[in-house]
Amino acid sequence: MKLGLFLMPLHDPDKPLAPFLAEDRECVIELDKLGYDEVFVGEHYTATSEPITDPLQFLATLIPETRSIKLGTGVFNLPQHHPLQIAGNTALFDNLSGGRLLMGIGPGGLGSDMEVFGTLTSDRNAMMVESIDMIQQIWAGEPPWDIKGEFWTIKLEKAVNTSLGHGRVIKPLQQPHPPIFTTAMSPRSGPARLAGERGWGMISANFMPFVNAKTHWETYCEGAERGGIAPDWRKWRLGRSIFVADSDAEAEAYLARPNNSIWWYYDYFWRNLGSRGMLGIFKPTPETPDADITVARMLADIVIKGSPATVLDRLVEIVDTVGPFGGLLIAKKDWDDRAAHLKSYRLMAEDIGPKLARYIEDKTK
Repeated sequence: MKLGLFLMPLHDPDKPLAPFLAEDRECVIELDKLGYDEVFVGEHYTATSEPITDPLQFLATLIPETRSIKLGTGVFNLPQHHPLQIAGNTALFDNLSGGRLLMGIGPGGLGSDMEVFGTLTSDRNAMMVESIDMIQQIWAGEPPWDIKGEFWTIKLEKAVNTSLGHGRVIKPLQQPHPPIFTTAMSPRSGPARLAGERGWGMISANFMPFVNAKTHWETYCEGAERGGIAPDWRKWRLGRSIFVADSDAEAEAYLARPNNSIWWYYDYFWRNLGSRGMLGIFKPTPETPDADITVARMLADIVIKGSPATVLDRLVEIVDTVGPFGGLLIAKKDWDDRAAHLKSYRLMAEDIGPKLARYIEDKTK
């Protein structure tokens, strides 16, 4: 089992950006030292609360500062980009990083981004599929090209001069392409089915009840069957909010602090998705009334917290319920208590992670 970080990131939009970016970079550097396997970083253009506009720029600053941690986009919102730009930029990054790129892709989920890029009423899932198909076609071949789609056309015929390298596009270091992931949020998510059909990796969102993740895997398997692919649980990443302390009492004391960063994180999602009529994402059952979905309940039901023994027991319960998964992604929260958050990451890496990995290994023999 791989251990990683999901970095939206999510920050207070009314506070200066530079210190947050420095903290996010420090977090990845520290996790690399602790032996974490991977990090995924989000992309949002029109939200100062989710302020990384280009995950590759952010991740490029970490290439010389880290040794082995895989560097992932979480995710490229493909309808907002020309496929050739993504093909070129990701191939360059993969070469610069020595083949450490994980390529997360998605249709986009931020309404203000969709509006500004003119995709609010578009079939963004179809755009995502067309884009990644074009990207892979570019990586697999050589010009001349005349690639026609519903949303984009890539035509390069007259200006090709192979002796000069003109018209040719750089290829990723990882062949035939970097590992591709997409995200799943709602129960029985369409992207989960697509990921299974294509044999991609899948990331289940951290801010939903873990029982909903079981539907992601079931849907992934349905897609794999349709695509004639054997589903591989090692390609599944489960996102979770986790806070580990030396004792249960210490963890509860942190969560009892007014406006702590985990509370702020879930209050943001409650206000954001609630205003869009999407509280169903947080419900353990479809019958749960909207009025029952509060930040306090989300902290109680969704956040995994406590001593190493308590957190491990909870994660084992999740494995027994949803099945084995290939990676656990911890969602980063702001460091309102730097020492406490770093200790939580350390306890996950040194104590809980290895034990959970052994449990999954034994369960899948």
